[in-house]
Amino acid sequence: MEYKVKKKTMIAEEITEEEKCGKMDECLVAFITVEKSDEDKIKEIARKCVDECEALAKKIEVTNIMLYPYAHLSSSLSNADTAKEMLKTIEHLLNEGGYNTKKAPFGWYKSFKISCKGHPLSELSREIIVEDKITREEVVKKIESEYYVLTPEGKESKIDLKKIAPSLDEYPTLKTFILSEEVKDRPSKEPPSIKAMQRLELVDYEKASDSGHFKFYPRGFLIFSLLKKWSDYIATERLNALQIDTPILYDWALPDIREQASSFHQRHYTVSIPQEKKKFVLRFAGDFGLFRMMKNATVSYKHLPLRIYEFSKSFRYEKHGELSGLRRLRAFHMPDLHSFTSDEEQGWKEFSEIYKKLDDLAKGTQIEYAVAFRIVKDFYDKYKDRLVDLLKYSNKPAFIEVLSQKKHYWVVKHEFQGIDSVGGNCQLCTVQLDTEDAKRYGLMYTNEKGKKKHYTICHTSIGSIERWIYSILEDALKKEKPYLPFWLAPTQIRLIPVANEFVEDCEKIANELNARVDIDDRDEHVSRKIRDAEKEWVNMIIVYGEREKKSGTLPTRLRTGKIEEWNLKRIKEEIEKEMKDYPFERLPLPSALSERFAFR
Repeated sequence: MEYKVKKKTMIAEEITEEEKCGKMDECLVAFITVEKSDEDKIKEIARKCVDECEALAKKIEVTNIMLYPYAHLSSSLSNADTAKEMLKTIEHLLNEGGYNTKKAPFGWYKSFKISCKGHPLSELSREIIVEDKITREEVVKKIESEYYVLTPEGKESKIDLKKIAPSLDEYPTLKTFILSEEVKDRPSKEPPSIKAMQRLELVDYEKASDSGHFKFYPRGFLIFSLLKKWSDYIATERLNALQIDTPILYDWALPDIREQASSFHQRHYTVSIPQEKKKFVLRFAGDFGLFRMMKNATVSYKHLPLRIYEFSKSFRYEKHGELSGLRRLRAFHMPDLHSFTSDEEQGWKEFSEIYKKLDDLAKGTQIEYAVAFRIVKDFYDKYKDRLVDLLKYSNKPAFIEVLSQKKHYWVVKHEFQGIDSVGGNCQLCTVQLDTEDAKRYGLMYTNEKGKKKHYTICHTSIGSIERWIYSILEDALKKEKPYLPFWLAPTQIRLIPVANEFVEDCEKIANELNARVDIDDRDEHVSRKIRDAEKEWVNMIIVYGEREKKSGTLPTRLRTGKIEEWNLKRIKEEIEKEMKDYPFERLPLPSALSERFAFR
Protein backbone atom coordinates (compact mmCIF):
# COMPACT_ATOMS: atom_id res chain seq x y z
CA MET A 1 0.00 0.00 0.00
CA GLU A 2 1.35 3.41 -0.99
CA TYR A 3 -0.21 6.88 -0.66
CA LYS A 4 0.57 10.60 -1.22
CA VAL A 5 -1.36 13.60 0.13
CA LYS A 6 -2.63 16.03 -2.53
CA LYS A 7 -4.85 18.65 -0.94
CA LYS A 8 -5.95 19.76 2.51
CA THR A 9 -9.63 19.90 3.54
CA MET A 10 -11.24 22.01 6.26
CA ILE A 11 -11.14 19.12 8.75
CA ALA A 12 -7.60 17.98 7.97
CA GLU A 13 -5.27 17.12 10.83
CA GLU A 14 -1.86 18.76 11.00
CA ILE A 15 0.91 16.53 9.67
CA THR A 16 4.68 16.63 9.19
CA GLU A 17 6.48 16.48 5.84
CA GLU A 18 7.33 12.83 6.50
CA GLU A 19 3.65 11.98 6.95
CA LYS A 20 2.66 13.36 3.52
CA CYS A 21 3.56 10.08 1.91
CA GLY A 22 3.75 6.54 3.12
CA LYS A 23 4.45 3.03 1.94
CA MET A 24 4.09 -0.37 3.59
CA ASP A 25 4.82 -3.85 2.20
CA GLU A 26 3.39 -7.22 3.29
CA CYS A 27 0.67 -5.58 5.34
CA LEU A 28 -2.96 -5.66 6.32
CA VAL A 29 -4.73 -2.51 5.07
CA ALA A 30 -7.79 -1.39 7.00
CA PHE A 31 -10.00 1.16 5.20
CA ILE A 32 -11.95 2.72 8.06
CA THR A 33 -15.03 4.91 8.32
CA VAL A 34 -16.22 6.17 11.71
CA GLU A 35 -20.00 6.61 11.88
CA LYS A 36 -22.37 8.81 13.86
CA SER A 37 -23.52 5.90 16.03
CA ASP A 38 -19.92 5.42 17.22
CA GLU A 39 -19.57 8.87 18.81
CA ASP A 40 -20.24 7.90 22.43
CA LYS A 41 -18.47 4.52 22.27
CA ILE A 42 -14.97 5.37 21.09
CA LYS A 43 -13.05 3.07 23.46
CA GLU A 44 -15.34 0.08 23.00
CA ILE A 45 -15.48 0.40 19.19
CA ALA A 46 -11.71 0.92 18.98
CA ARG A 47 -11.05 -2.15 21.11
CA LYS A 48 -13.29 -4.35 18.96
CA CYS A 49 -11.74 -2.97 15.78
CA VAL A 50 -8.26 -3.79 17.12
CA ASP A 51 -9.41 -7.31 18.04
CA GLU A 52 -10.57 -7.86 14.45
CA CYS A 53 -7.36 -6.43 12.95
CA GLU A 54 -5.17 -8.56 15.21
CA ALA A 55 -7.15 -11.72 14.44
CA LEU A 56 -6.87 -11.14 10.67
CA ALA A 57 -3.20 -10.17 10.87
CA LYS A 58 -2.47 -13.46 12.61
CA LYS A 59 -4.35 -15.45 9.97
CA ILE A 60 -2.38 -13.92 7.09
CA GLU A 61 0.81 -13.89 9.19
CA VAL A 62 1.76 -10.20 8.98
CA THR A 63 2.86 -7.70 11.62
CA ASN A 64 2.44 -4.54 9.48
CA ILE A 65 -0.93 -2.77 9.55
CA MET A 66 -1.91 0.32 7.53
CA LEU A 67 -4.93 2.30 8.79
CA TYR A 68 -6.54 4.31 6.00
CA PRO A 69 -9.37 6.80 6.74
CA TYR A 70 -12.03 6.17 4.07
CA ALA A 71 -15.21 8.21 4.45
CA HIS A 72 -16.83 6.64 1.35
CA LEU A 73 -17.88 3.48 3.21
CA SER A 74 -20.86 5.20 4.87
CA SER A 75 -23.30 8.07 4.44
CA SER A 76 -23.71 8.51 8.21
CA LEU A 77 -20.36 9.97 9.21
CA SER A 78 -19.33 10.92 12.75
CA ASN A 79 -17.95 14.36 13.50
CA ALA A 80 -14.30 14.88 12.58
CA ASP A 81 -13.02 15.02 16.17
CA THR A 82 -14.55 11.61 16.97
CA ALA A 83 -13.06 10.09 13.82
CA LYS A 84 -9.59 11.48 14.61
CA GLU A 85 -9.71 10.22 18.18
CA MET A 86 -10.96 6.82 17.09
CA LEU A 87 -8.18 6.34 14.53
CA LYS A 88 -5.49 7.49 16.96
CA THR A 89 -6.84 5.12 19.63
CA ILE A 90 -6.82 2.19 17.19
CA GLU A 91 -3.26 3.05 16.10
CA HIS A 92 -2.09 3.30 19.71
CA LEU A 93 -3.67 -0.02 20.75
CA LEU A 94 -2.21 -1.85 17.75
CA ASN A 95 1.27 -0.47 18.41
CA GLU A 96 0.87 -1.43 22.07
CA GLY A 97 0.01 -4.96 20.92
CA GLY A 98 3.34 -5.27 19.08
CA TYR A 99 2.19 -4.40 15.53
CA ASN A 100 4.04 -1.99 13.23
CA THR A 101 1.14 0.35 12.54
CA LYS A 102 0.97 3.35 10.22
CA LYS A 103 -2.02 5.69 9.85
CA ALA A 104 -2.63 7.67 6.68
CA PRO A 105 -3.47 11.35 7.37
CA PHE A 106 -7.09 12.21 8.15
CA GLY A 107 -8.92 14.97 6.19
CA TRP A 108 -6.56 15.10 3.17
CA TYR A 109 -7.28 14.19 -0.42
CA LYS A 110 -4.83 11.44 -1.24
CA SER A 111 -3.80 9.29 -4.14
CA PHE A 112 -2.98 5.68 -3.42
CA LYS A 113 -1.74 2.49 -5.04
CA ILE A 114 -2.56 -0.93 -3.70
CA SER A 115 -1.38 -4.38 -4.68
CA CYS A 116 -3.53 -7.23 -3.41
CA LYS A 117 -2.65 -10.93 -3.37
CA GLY A 118 -5.17 -13.47 -4.65
CA HIS A 119 -6.02 -15.13 -1.33
CA PRO A 120 -9.27 -16.23 0.40
CA LEU A 121 -8.67 -13.53 3.02
CA SER A 122 -7.53 -10.82 0.59
CA GLU A 123 -10.75 -8.76 0.82
CA LEU A 124 -13.04 -8.75 3.85
CA SER A 125 -15.51 -6.32 5.38
CA ARG A 126 -16.40 -5.78 9.01
CA GLU A 127 -19.02 -3.64 10.70
CA ILE A 128 -18.04 -2.95 14.30
CA ILE A 129 -21.04 -2.40 16.57
CA VAL A 130 -21.12 -2.09 20.34
CA GLU A 131 -24.61 -2.41 21.71
CA ASP A 132 -25.64 -0.62 24.88
CA LYS A 133 -24.45 -2.78 27.73
CA ILE A 134 -27.08 -4.31 29.97
CA THR A 135 -25.60 -5.71 33.13
CA ARG A 136 -26.34 -9.26 34.15
CA GLU A 137 -28.06 -7.89 37.25
CA GLU A 138 -30.43 -5.85 35.04
CA VAL A 139 -31.23 -8.93 32.95
CA VAL A 140 -31.88 -11.04 36.03
CA LYS A 141 -34.18 -8.39 37.56
CA LYS A 142 -36.55 -8.68 34.60
CA ILE A 143 -36.88 -12.44 34.99
CA GLU A 144 -39.39 -13.87 37.41
CA SER A 145 -38.96 -17.23 39.09
CA GLU A 146 -41.39 -19.69 40.58
CA TYR A 147 -40.22 -22.52 42.83
CA TYR A 148 -41.51 -26.06 43.21
CA VAL A 149 -40.68 -29.41 44.71
CA LEU A 150 -41.26 -32.23 42.24
CA THR A 151 -41.26 -35.84 43.44
CA PRO A 152 -40.55 -39.13 41.59
CA GLU A 153 -44.29 -39.81 41.79
CA GLY A 154 -44.99 -36.62 39.82
CA LYS A 155 -46.35 -34.63 42.77
CA GLU A 156 -45.69 -30.90 42.32
CA SER A 157 -45.74 -28.50 45.31
CA LYS A 158 -45.19 -24.76 44.96
CA ILE A 159 -42.92 -23.26 47.63
CA ASP A 160 -42.37 -19.76 48.97
CA LEU A 161 -38.71 -19.06 49.72
CA LYS A 162 -39.70 -16.38 52.22
CA LYS A 163 -41.55 -18.94 54.27
CA ILE A 164 -40.28 -22.50 54.04
CA ALA A 165 -43.20 -24.76 54.91
CA PRO A 166 -42.89 -27.60 57.47
CA SER A 167 -43.91 -29.97 54.66
CA LEU A 168 -40.31 -29.81 53.43
CA ASP A 169 -39.23 -31.62 56.61
CA GLU A 170 -39.97 -34.90 54.85
CA TYR A 171 -37.14 -34.04 52.41
CA PRO A 172 -34.33 -33.07 54.83
CA THR A 173 -31.50 -33.10 52.25
CA LEU A 174 -33.48 -30.99 49.80
CA LYS A 175 -34.55 -28.61 52.56
CA THR A 176 -30.94 -28.08 53.67
CA PHE A 177 -29.98 -27.27 50.08
CA ILE A 178 -32.86 -24.81 49.64
CA LEU A 179 -32.04 -23.02 52.90
CA SER A 180 -28.35 -22.78 52.04
CA GLU A 181 -28.47 -21.93 48.33
CA GLU A 182 -31.83 -20.24 47.77
CA VAL A 183 -32.67 -18.63 51.12
CA LYS A 184 -28.94 -17.88 51.66
CA ASP A 185 -29.12 -19.12 55.24
CA ARG A 186 -25.58 -20.40 55.01
CA PRO A 187 -23.52 -21.61 57.96
CA SER A 188 -20.63 -19.39 59.08
CA LYS A 189 -18.57 -22.31 60.42
CA GLU A 190 -15.42 -23.43 58.66
CA PRO A 191 -16.05 -26.80 57.00
CA PRO A 192 -14.23 -29.45 59.07
CA SER A 193 -12.91 -31.11 55.91
CA ILE A 194 -10.18 -28.43 55.76
CA LYS A 195 -8.52 -29.65 58.96
CA ALA A 196 -9.31 -33.29 58.11
CA MET A 197 -7.63 -33.15 54.69
CA GLN A 198 -4.51 -31.74 56.37
CA ARG A 199 -4.47 -34.12 59.33
CA LEU A 200 -4.96 -37.16 57.10
CA GLU A 201 -2.18 -35.86 54.82
CA LEU A 202 -4.40 -35.76 51.76
CA VAL A 203 -4.36 -32.15 50.53
CA ASP A 204 -2.81 -28.94 51.83
CA TYR A 205 -2.38 -25.26 51.05
CA GLU A 206 0.74 -24.19 49.15
CA LYS A 207 1.90 -20.90 50.64
CA ALA A 208 4.49 -20.35 47.89
CA SER A 209 1.68 -20.22 45.29
CA ASP A 210 -1.32 -17.96 44.77
CA SER A 211 -4.24 -18.38 47.18
CA GLY A 212 -6.65 -21.15 46.24
CA HIS A 213 -3.94 -23.45 44.83
CA PHE A 214 -3.32 -26.79 46.55
CA LYS A 215 -0.77 -29.57 46.80
CA PHE A 216 -1.72 -33.24 47.01
CA TYR A 217 0.17 -35.68 49.22
CA PRO A 218 0.39 -39.36 48.09
CA ARG A 219 -2.85 -40.39 49.86
CA GLY A 220 -4.73 -37.39 48.43
CA PHE A 221 -3.30 -37.94 44.96
CA LEU A 222 -4.52 -41.54 45.10
CA ILE A 223 -8.11 -40.35 45.78
CA PHE A 224 -7.71 -37.73 43.04
CA SER A 225 -6.48 -40.37 40.54
CA LEU A 226 -9.30 -42.79 41.35
CA LEU A 227 -11.97 -40.10 40.94
CA LYS A 228 -10.38 -39.01 37.65
CA LYS A 229 -10.40 -42.62 36.42
CA TRP A 230 -14.05 -42.95 37.47
CA SER A 231 -14.93 -39.76 35.55
CA ASP A 232 -12.95 -40.98 32.52
CA TYR A 233 -14.79 -44.30 32.67
CA ILE A 234 -18.22 -42.65 32.80
CA ALA A 235 -17.38 -40.39 29.82
CA THR A 236 -15.35 -42.63 27.53
CA GLU A 237 -16.59 -46.15 28.32
CA ARG A 238 -20.24 -45.68 29.29
CA LEU A 239 -20.94 -42.66 27.07
CA ASN A 240 -18.44 -43.49 24.26
CA ALA A 241 -17.08 -39.94 24.16
CA LEU A 242 -14.02 -39.00 22.11
CA GLN A 243 -11.22 -37.64 24.31
CA ILE A 244 -9.22 -34.54 23.41
CA ASP A 245 -6.77 -32.15 25.02
CA THR A 246 -6.49 -28.41 24.38
CA PRO A 247 -4.35 -25.57 25.83
CA ILE A 248 -5.17 -23.88 29.12
CA LEU A 249 -3.95 -20.48 27.87
CA TYR A 250 -5.75 -18.34 25.23
CA ASP A 251 -5.04 -15.02 23.52
CA TRP A 252 -7.26 -12.41 25.17
CA ALA A 253 -7.15 -10.25 22.01
CA LEU A 254 -9.09 -12.79 19.91
CA PRO A 255 -12.76 -11.76 19.56
CA ASP A 256 -14.20 -15.27 19.93
CA ILE A 257 -12.21 -15.86 23.13
CA ARG A 258 -13.50 -12.61 24.63
CA GLU A 259 -17.03 -13.45 23.54
CA GLN A 260 -16.91 -16.86 25.19
CA ALA A 261 -15.41 -15.43 28.35
CA SER A 262 -18.15 -12.81 28.65
CA SER A 263 -20.90 -15.42 28.27
CA PHE A 264 -19.73 -17.25 31.39
CA HIS A 265 -19.99 -14.20 33.70
CA GLN A 266 -16.97 -15.47 35.62
CA ARG A 267 -13.83 -13.84 37.00
CA HIS A 268 -11.06 -14.10 34.45
CA TYR A 269 -7.62 -15.28 35.51
CA THR A 270 -5.24 -13.46 33.15
CA VAL A 271 -1.54 -13.77 32.47
CA SER A 272 0.55 -11.07 30.79
CA ILE A 273 3.67 -11.91 28.79
CA PRO A 274 5.66 -8.64 28.54
CA GLN A 275 8.20 -10.06 26.10
CA GLU A 276 5.43 -10.58 23.54
CA LYS A 277 3.26 -7.67 24.70
CA LYS A 278 0.30 -10.00 25.01
CA LYS A 279 -2.33 -10.87 27.56
CA PHE A 280 -3.72 -14.39 27.89
CA VAL A 281 -6.72 -15.74 29.76
CA LEU A 282 -6.50 -19.02 31.64
CA ARG A 283 -9.39 -21.31 30.76
CA PHE A 284 -12.19 -21.79 33.27
CA ALA A 285 -14.06 -24.39 31.20
CA GLY A 286 -13.48 -26.71 28.26
CA ASP A 287 -15.40 -24.57 25.75
CA PHE A 288 -12.47 -22.40 24.63
CA GLY A 289 -10.37 -24.98 22.79
CA LEU A 290 -13.26 -27.31 21.96
CA PHE A 291 -15.37 -24.69 20.18
CA ARG A 292 -12.39 -23.61 18.08
CA MET A 293 -11.74 -27.26 17.23
CA MET A 294 -15.39 -27.95 16.32
CA LYS A 295 -15.65 -24.83 14.16
CA ASN A 296 -13.24 -26.46 11.71
CA ALA A 297 -14.78 -29.94 11.91
CA THR A 298 -16.82 -31.40 9.04
CA VAL A 299 -19.69 -33.21 10.74
CA SER A 300 -22.73 -34.96 9.26
CA TYR A 301 -26.07 -35.68 10.95
CA LYS A 302 -24.98 -39.34 10.81
CA HIS A 303 -22.26 -38.59 13.40
CA LEU A 304 -24.73 -37.20 15.94
CA PRO A 305 -24.96 -37.22 18.88
CA LEU A 306 -21.23 -36.53 19.01
CA ARG A 307 -19.70 -36.57 22.50
CA ILE A 308 -16.31 -35.03 23.22
CA TYR A 309 -14.58 -35.28 26.60
CA GLU A 310 -11.66 -33.35 28.04
CA PHE A 311 -9.94 -33.40 31.42
CA SER A 312 -7.89 -30.32 32.13
CA LYS A 313 -6.85 -27.92 34.83
CA SER A 314 -9.02 -24.81 34.93
CA PHE A 315 -8.83 -21.46 36.70
CA ARG A 316 -11.21 -18.90 38.18
CA TYR A 317 -10.09 -15.78 39.99
CA GLU A 318 -12.30 -16.06 43.07
CA LYS A 319 -12.10 -13.33 45.71
CA HIS A 320 -10.06 -13.99 48.85
CA GLY A 321 -13.11 -13.96 51.12
CA GLU A 322 -14.85 -16.56 48.96
CA LEU A 323 -12.05 -19.13 49.01
CA SER A 324 -12.96 -22.11 51.18
CA GLY A 325 -10.82 -25.24 51.19
CA LEU A 326 -11.58 -27.58 48.31
CA ARG A 327 -15.11 -26.20 47.97
CA ARG A 328 -14.13 -22.93 46.32
CA LEU A 329 -10.63 -22.40 44.93
CA ARG A 330 -8.80 -20.76 42.06
CA ALA A 331 -7.21 -23.77 40.36
CA PHE A 332 -9.12 -27.01 39.88
CA HIS A 333 -9.35 -30.05 37.62
CA MET A 334 -12.52 -30.22 35.56
CA PRO A 335 -13.78 -33.22 33.58
CA ASP A 336 -15.79 -31.56 30.79
CA LEU A 337 -18.13 -33.34 28.37
CA HIS A 338 -19.89 -31.71 25.43
CA SER A 339 -22.54 -33.43 23.32
CA PHE A 340 -23.35 -32.02 19.88
CA THR A 341 -26.90 -32.97 18.84
CA SER A 342 -29.11 -32.27 15.83
CA ASP A 343 -32.09 -30.59 17.48
CA GLU A 344 -34.10 -30.05 20.65
CA GLU A 345 -35.52 -33.58 20.71
CA GLN A 346 -32.15 -35.29 20.34
CA GLY A 347 -30.73 -32.80 22.82
CA TRP A 348 -33.32 -33.81 25.44
CA LYS A 349 -32.55 -37.51 24.92
CA GLU A 350 -28.87 -36.75 25.42
CA PHE A 351 -29.62 -34.64 28.49
CA SER A 352 -31.53 -37.56 30.04
CA GLU A 353 -28.88 -40.15 29.21
CA ILE A 354 -26.09 -38.07 30.73
CA TYR A 355 -28.18 -37.26 33.82
CA LYS A 356 -28.46 -40.98 34.56
CA LYS A 357 -24.72 -41.56 34.17
CA LEU A 358 -23.98 -38.65 36.53
CA ASP A 359 -26.43 -40.10 39.01
CA ASP A 360 -24.48 -43.37 38.86
CA LEU A 361 -21.29 -41.41 39.50
CA ALA A 362 -22.77 -39.63 42.53
CA LYS A 363 -24.14 -42.85 44.00
CA GLY A 364 -20.71 -44.41 43.57
CA THR A 365 -19.20 -41.83 45.93
CA GLN A 366 -21.90 -42.68 48.53
CA ILE A 367 -22.43 -39.02 49.40
CA GLU A 368 -25.62 -37.23 50.39
CA TYR A 369 -26.79 -34.99 47.54
CA ALA A 370 -29.80 -32.97 46.46
CA VAL A 371 -31.24 -32.67 42.95
CA ALA A 372 -32.13 -29.30 41.39
CA PHE A 373 -33.34 -28.10 38.00
CA ARG A 374 -33.44 -24.58 36.57
CA ILE A 375 -35.74 -24.46 33.54
CA VAL A 376 -37.49 -21.90 31.32
CA LYS A 377 -41.28 -22.04 31.75
CA ASP A 378 -42.13 -23.08 28.18
CA PHE A 379 -39.78 -26.02 28.47
CA TYR A 380 -41.06 -27.00 31.90
CA ASP A 381 -44.64 -27.08 30.67
CA LYS A 382 -43.57 -29.18 27.69
CA TYR A 383 -41.13 -31.57 29.36
CA LYS A 384 -42.19 -31.94 33.00
CA ASP A 385 -42.98 -35.62 32.50
CA ARG A 386 -39.39 -36.23 31.40
CA LEU A 387 -38.08 -34.61 34.57
CA VAL A 388 -40.29 -36.96 36.60
CA ASP A 389 -38.77 -39.93 34.75
CA LEU A 390 -35.29 -38.73 35.75
CA LEU A 391 -36.35 -38.38 39.38
CA LYS A 392 -37.65 -41.94 39.31
CA TYR A 393 -34.15 -43.04 38.25
CA SER A 394 -32.59 -41.10 41.14
CA ASN A 395 -35.42 -41.97 43.53
CA LYS A 396 -35.18 -38.43 44.88
CA PRO A 397 -37.36 -35.31 44.92
CA ALA A 398 -36.03 -32.19 43.18
CA PHE A 399 -36.03 -28.45 43.70
CA ILE A 400 -37.34 -26.79 40.51
CA GLU A 401 -36.76 -23.13 39.61
CA VAL A 402 -39.05 -22.16 36.72
CA LEU A 403 -37.83 -19.03 34.91
CA SER A 404 -40.18 -16.72 33.01
CA GLN A 405 -37.53 -16.39 30.27
CA LYS A 406 -33.91 -17.33 29.53
CA LYS A 407 -31.18 -15.57 31.47
CA HIS A 408 -28.34 -17.77 30.20
CA TYR A 409 -27.51 -19.70 27.04
CA TRP A 410 -29.36 -22.77 28.35
CA VAL A 411 -33.07 -23.61 28.53
CA VAL A 412 -32.70 -26.24 31.23
CA LYS A 413 -29.95 -26.94 33.73
CA HIS A 414 -29.61 -29.84 36.13
CA GLU A 415 -27.49 -29.78 39.31
CA PHE A 416 -26.40 -32.37 41.84
CA GLN A 417 -25.69 -30.45 45.05
CA GLY A 418 -23.56 -31.98 47.80
CA ILE A 419 -24.57 -31.22 51.40
CA ASP A 420 -21.66 -30.72 53.79
CA SER A 421 -21.42 -31.49 57.50
CA VAL A 422 -22.20 -27.92 58.62
CA GLY A 423 -25.39 -27.51 56.55
CA GLY A 424 -23.88 -25.84 53.50
CA ASN A 425 -24.15 -26.89 49.85
CA CYS A 426 -21.71 -27.41 47.02
CA GLN A 427 -22.59 -27.83 43.33
CA LEU A 428 -20.94 -30.99 42.03
CA CYS A 429 -22.05 -31.80 38.50
CA THR A 430 -24.40 -30.22 36.01
CA VAL A 431 -25.90 -30.73 32.55
CA GLN A 432 -27.08 -27.72 30.53
CA LEU A 433 -29.15 -27.86 27.34
CA ASP A 434 -27.79 -25.00 25.22
CA THR A 435 -29.77 -23.57 22.29
CA GLU A 436 -27.64 -20.45 21.66
CA ASP A 437 -23.88 -21.04 21.61
CA ALA A 438 -23.79 -22.94 18.31
CA LYS A 439 -25.28 -19.89 16.55
CA ARG A 440 -23.05 -17.50 18.45
CA TYR A 441 -19.84 -19.31 17.51
CA GLY A 442 -20.77 -20.66 14.10
CA LEU A 443 -20.81 -24.37 15.05
CA MET A 444 -22.68 -26.36 12.40
CA TYR A 445 -23.23 -29.82 10.94
CA THR A 446 -24.66 -30.92 7.59
CA ASN A 447 -28.25 -32.23 7.78
CA GLU A 448 -30.04 -34.88 5.65
CA LYS A 449 -30.71 -32.34 2.88
CA GLY A 450 -27.05 -31.31 2.65
CA LYS A 451 -27.68 -27.96 4.35
CA LYS A 452 -25.73 -26.46 7.24
CA LYS A 453 -27.56 -26.37 10.56
CA HIS A 454 -26.57 -25.26 14.06
CA TYR A 455 -26.24 -27.84 16.81
CA THR A 456 -28.15 -28.08 20.06
CA ILE A 457 -25.38 -28.58 22.63
CA CYS A 458 -25.37 -30.39 25.98
CA HIS A 459 -22.72 -28.91 28.26
CA THR A 460 -21.79 -31.39 30.99
CA SER A 461 -19.53 -30.60 33.89
CA ILE A 462 -18.89 -33.91 35.62
CA GLY A 463 -17.68 -31.76 38.49
CA SER A 464 -14.25 -30.67 39.62
CA ILE A 465 -12.28 -33.45 41.30
CA GLU A 466 -11.48 -31.11 44.18
CA ARG A 467 -15.17 -30.53 44.93
CA TRP A 468 -15.89 -34.25 44.85
CA ILE A 469 -13.11 -34.80 47.39
CA TYR A 470 -14.57 -31.97 49.51
CA SER A 471 -18.04 -33.53 49.49
CA ILE A 472 -16.74 -37.04 50.16
CA LEU A 473 -14.75 -35.80 53.18
CA GLU A 474 -17.66 -33.72 54.47
CA ASP A 475 -19.99 -36.69 54.12
CA ALA A 476 -17.54 -38.89 56.02
CA LEU A 477 -17.41 -36.36 58.85
CA LYS A 478 -21.17 -36.66 59.40
CA LYS A 479 -20.71 -40.23 60.60
CA GLU A 480 -19.96 -41.23 64.18
CA LYS A 481 -16.79 -42.90 62.91
CA PRO A 482 -15.70 -41.20 59.67
CA TYR A 483 -14.67 -43.38 56.74
CA LEU A 484 -14.30 -43.14 52.97
CA PRO A 485 -15.98 -45.42 50.43
CA PHE A 486 -13.92 -48.60 50.28
CA TRP A 487 -12.76 -48.06 46.69
CA LEU A 488 -11.43 -44.57 47.58
CA ALA A 489 -9.76 -45.37 50.94
CA PRO A 490 -5.94 -44.93 50.79
CA THR A 491 -5.60 -47.93 53.14
CA GLN A 492 -8.48 -50.37 52.74
CA ILE A 493 -7.19 -53.04 55.12
CA ARG A 494 -4.56 -52.82 57.87
CA LEU A 495 -2.94 -55.92 59.32
CA ILE A 496 -1.61 -55.54 62.85
CA PRO A 497 0.79 -58.31 63.93
CA VAL A 498 0.87 -58.72 67.71
CA ALA A 499 4.62 -59.43 67.54
CA ASN A 500 7.45 -59.27 64.98
CA GLU A 501 7.31 -63.04 64.42
CA PHE A 502 3.90 -62.60 62.73
CA VAL A 503 4.98 -59.90 60.23
CA GLU A 504 5.93 -62.45 57.58
CA ASP A 505 2.51 -64.15 57.87
CA CYS A 506 0.84 -60.74 57.46
CA GLU A 507 2.89 -60.13 54.31
CA LYS A 508 1.63 -63.43 52.86
CA ILE A 509 -1.98 -62.50 53.67
CA ALA A 510 -1.51 -59.04 52.12
CA ASN A 511 -0.24 -60.64 48.91
CA GLU A 512 -3.36 -62.82 48.79
CA LEU A 513 -5.73 -59.85 48.87
CA ASN A 514 -6.51 -57.70 45.83
CA ALA A 515 -6.76 -54.53 47.90
CA ARG A 516 -4.64 -51.73 49.38
CA VAL A 517 -3.30 -53.55 52.43
CA ASP A 518 -0.59 -52.25 54.76
CA ILE A 519 1.10 -53.74 57.83
CA ASP A 520 1.77 -51.94 61.09
CA ASP A 521 5.13 -53.45 61.94
CA ARG A 522 6.17 -50.62 64.27
CA ASP A 523 7.45 -51.29 67.78
CA GLU A 524 4.24 -50.08 69.44
CA HIS A 525 1.52 -51.60 71.64
CA VAL A 526 -1.35 -53.22 69.75
CA SER A 527 -3.84 -50.81 71.35
CA ARG A 528 -1.81 -47.85 70.02
CA LYS A 529 -1.72 -49.41 66.56
CA ILE A 530 -5.50 -49.91 66.54
CA ARG A 531 -6.02 -46.33 67.71
CA ASP A 532 -3.77 -44.98 64.94
CA ALA A 533 -5.61 -47.05 62.30
CA GLU A 534 -8.91 -45.65 63.58
CA LYS A 535 -7.54 -42.10 63.28
CA GLU A 536 -6.57 -42.81 59.67
CA TRP A 537 -10.11 -44.01 58.87
CA VAL A 538 -8.87 -47.46 57.79
CA ASN A 539 -11.92 -49.45 56.61
CA MET A 540 -10.90 -52.88 57.94
CA ILE A 541 -8.47 -53.61 60.79
CA ILE A 542 -7.23 -57.13 61.44
CA VAL A 543 -5.13 -58.00 64.50
CA TYR A 544 -3.07 -61.13 63.79
CA GLY A 545 -1.37 -63.44 66.27
CA GLU A 546 -1.01 -67.07 67.30
CA ARG A 547 -4.76 -67.67 67.65
CA GLU A 548 -5.47 -66.33 64.13
CA LYS A 549 -2.58 -68.35 62.68
CA LYS A 550 -3.92 -71.61 64.10
CA SER A 551 -7.65 -71.04 63.41
CA GLY A 552 -7.42 -69.32 60.01
CA THR A 553 -10.12 -66.92 61.26
CA LEU A 554 -9.31 -63.25 60.95
CA PRO A 555 -11.29 -60.96 63.30
CA THR A 556 -12.08 -58.01 61.01
CA ARG A 557 -12.89 -54.73 62.76
CA LEU A 558 -15.16 -52.57 60.54
CA ARG A 559 -15.68 -48.81 60.80
CA THR A 560 -19.15 -49.44 62.18
CA GLY A 561 -17.42 -50.86 65.28
CA LYS A 562 -18.59 -54.39 64.51
CA ILE A 563 -16.00 -57.20 64.47
CA GLU A 564 -16.63 -59.95 61.92
CA GLU A 565 -15.01 -63.38 62.30
CA TRP A 566 -14.10 -63.91 58.64
CA ASN A 567 -11.67 -66.26 56.94
CA LEU A 568 -9.50 -65.23 54.00
CA LYS A 569 -12.06 -66.36 51.42
CA ARG A 570 -14.85 -64.34 53.06
CA ILE A 571 -12.65 -61.22 53.16
CA LYS A 572 -11.93 -61.63 49.43
CA GLU A 573 -15.66 -61.81 48.75
CA GLU A 574 -16.23 -58.63 50.76
CA ILE A 575 -13.47 -56.83 48.81
CA GLU A 576 -15.03 -57.91 45.51
CA LYS A 577 -18.48 -56.74 46.64
CA GLU A 578 -17.14 -53.33 47.70
CA MET A 579 -14.98 -52.74 44.60
CA LYS A 580 -17.64 -53.56 41.94
CA ASP A 581 -16.58 -51.81 38.70
CA TYR A 582 -14.64 -49.05 40.45
CA PRO A 583 -11.06 -48.32 39.39
CA PHE A 584 -8.17 -49.60 41.48
CA GLU A 585 -4.73 -48.18 42.28
CA ARG A 586 -1.93 -49.65 44.34
CA LEU A 587 -1.10 -48.53 47.87
CA PRO A 588 0.21 -44.93 47.69
CA LEU A 589 2.83 -45.41 50.46
CA PRO A 590 5.19 -48.23 51.55
CA SER A 591 3.20 -51.22 52.83
CA ALA A 592 5.25 -51.37 56.05
CA LEU A 593 4.41 -48.50 58.40
CA SER A 594 7.96 -48.60 59.79
CA GLU A 595 9.15 -47.32 56.38
CA ARG A 596 6.87 -44.29 56.30
CA PHE A 597 7.49 -40.69 57.32
CA ALA A 598 5.23 -37.72 58.06
CA PHE A 599 4.76 -34.94 55.46
CA ARG A 600 3.29 -32.47 57.98
